[in-house]
Amino acid sequence: MADMREAKEACGLVGIYGHPGAVEKIYLGLHALQHRGQESAGIAISDGERLVGHTGMGLVSEVFSGDLQRQLSEKGNTAIGHVRYSTTGSSCAGNAQPLLVEYSLGQIAVAHNGNLVNAPLLRDEYEAHGHIFQGSSDSEIIIHLMAKPTHIAKPDPIAHVLNHLQGSYSLLFLFPDKIVAARDPYGIRPLCIGKLEDGAYIVASETCALDIVDAEFVREVEPGEIVTLDKNGIHSRSFTGEQTPTPAHCIFEQVYFADPSSSIFGENVHRVRYNMGRQLAKESPVDADIVIPVPNCARCAAQGFADESGIPYDRGFTVSHYAGRSFIEPSQPMRDLAVKMKLNVIREVVDGKKLVVIEDSVVRGTTTRGKMGALRRAGAKEIHLRVASPPIRFPCFYGIDFPSKNELIANERTIEEIRDYLGIDSLAYLDLNGMLGCTKKPDDNYCTACWSGKYPIPVDMASTKFSCERFQQKLF
Repeated sequence: MADMREAKEACGLVGIYGHPGAVEKIYLGLHALQHRGQESAGIAISDGERLVGHTGMGLVSEVFSGDLQRQLSEKGNTAIGHVRYSTTGSSCAGNAQPLLVEYSLGQIAVAHNGNLVNAPLLRDEYEAHGHIFQGSSDSEIIIHLMAKPTHIAKPDPIAHVLNHLQGSYSLLFLFPDKIVAARDPYGIRPLCIGKLEDGAYIVASETCALDIVDAEFVREVEPGEIVTLDKNGIHSRSFTGEQTPTPAHCIFEQVYFADPSSSIFGENVHRVRYNMGRQLAKESPVDADIVIPVPNCARCAAQGFADESGIPYDRGFTVSHYAGRSFIEPSQPMRDLAVKMKLNVIREVVDGKKLVVIEDSVVRGTTTRGKMGALRRAGAKEIHLRVASPPIRFPCFYGIDFPSKNELIANERTIEEIRDYLGIDSLAYLDLNGMLGCTKKPDDNYCTACWSGKYPIPVDMASTKFSCERFQQKLF
């Protein structure tokens, strides 16, 4: 994806209740969700009485190497897992999840996907009253809300806490005797329920995590819903009463973040991206010799563009599967180096050709400019960039760490100015209405804030990363 090496999306979740191979399956599920976060990984486990857990920096295979996975498997048959990429809170071990603590009612572990826009205000209030935070992520405020005596005393403490949160969240709570899953009232981030062969339930961010453990998809967790998994099965309740708003699903999940094999928001990701590519070809046709994607996420849209236009699809880049997703790099020079390590031009394919290059999105434009330059040096005769989403002009506060507005290449620049900066022959983006028309749900069921500036949840201030230098690696 173009310059989404510069954007971050917070996290992937998996939880399984009451299965003897829970930890092993959580590990596999996290591996399937590794695209959602590569900074840190963690698993918290219950044996029915006590919680234990392990978190660490790095990929799932690095954090749970050697005998550790086997040792953790002996700790219990109920577990939740998390892979993280930071949006609020720095990338450090103190922010790795699941967060596991002990409070007046016992132990609890929490895993969070999303971003809480009111976390800075809540944190300031709690710190003013002497509360100490062990990390700098917005997720930790949930623990402090759970532990507040006046909240504990409520008939439904979890629902009460959730009604204090503003922003996007898919959440997993692990207690000694149960797992509780919840999704914000707008359903911004995905969360689904599956069932294993022995009847045990699994909850995950995407259906690809169900597929890897041979679980059957049951349904999505509904916006504003709390789902409890315990010895009595599965139970559901709403925490919004009759005030559930119109959904605001993050369509950027469909554009980039979710795995193409997954079904989220009621439809397959690959099919949506393919449709976006077809629509892009209808809106912005071009005379060219071949269509090539910038791997990996643009492949689906590129196939759609090729099929609709009749221009042959070809492969212009090779991809190193060992370089990782380059958007995880923390600085621009490291991002540029990561792109060079990951992508290499196939000169024999592009030399002397008029190219249609398909990208899923462009954020800052710096790495896109580098890739277009590499194609030109390899002998491309013409480069026509087609982007399968609209120009990103506004920051996101709901779980995608887009740069500030003045860092976005499309902010206060015309399409022609962007084209000139990228050094290409033509440039066109997918129209917003055209993009929305590629999905099944009504247009107003999606959040388009990064393109339109229309935020479904009011944002009073930009959430900023907290300093995390004082926190050291932790083993629960």
